[in-house]
Amino acid sequence: MNGCQAVQARFTEYLDGRLSGLEMQRIASHLDACNTCAGEWAALRHTQSALATLGPVPEPPDLLLRIRVAVSQERARQHRSRLDVWGLAWKNTVGPFLLQASAGFASAVLLLGTVILLVGMFARPEAAQASKDEPLGAATAPRLLYLSSGANDDDFGAIASPVVVEAYVNDEGYVYDYRIVSGPTNAATRAQIENLLLFSVFAPARSFGQPVKGLAVLSFSGVAVRG
Repeated sequence: MNGCQAVQARFTEYLDGRLSGLEMQRIASHLDACNTCAGEWAALRHTQSALATLGPVPEPPDLLLRIRVAVSQERARQHRSRLDVWGLAWKNTVGPFLLQASAGFASAVLLLGTVILLVGMFARPEAAQASKDEPLGAATAPRLLYLSSGANDDDFGAIASPVVVEAYVNDEGYVYDYRIVSGPTNAATRAQIENLLLFSVFAPARSFGQPVKGLAVLSFSGVAVRG
């Protein structure tokens, strides 16, 4: 291995011990003989030591909620992109074909509609009877069940002014996004609201008996939570 540039280019691998024994010996011999490379190597080791003293960076308290919001927004963006692709494919392929066939199809529909109208005029339908079954389309909104043990009671007391929040709840009963409808929107209030929503557990909305995404309206004021 010749040249200072070639040696300095492998300093990172040399620092991590990812070189073979022969290559490690060659770089060590070069550092003993070259003051320039030895100075660069000493600066790199000093930087490594300084970074090691910093320690781990604590994660923000609302990191989980931010991740949920980011994932939800990315899924919505990908969904819109797929819709645009399908819309373009429809316009360029199926659309022109349907336009050409629409004239003949319209004539057939008009003839069929005339026949159905004549039959309906002379046929007497049976009286309809009310069904005793419950409507299948009944839907429910998300409902707040409880706050998990991670919620801090100080967050309730710190909210002095009433705040009304729209919470977007997924089909598992967790908040993935929110919007402050009324009340203060400063950074401190948003941090308190996000911490409360992070530890809120909901009964998800239901449609046709299945859990779905839904919208819950919550009111925060002092220690009162209504949802």
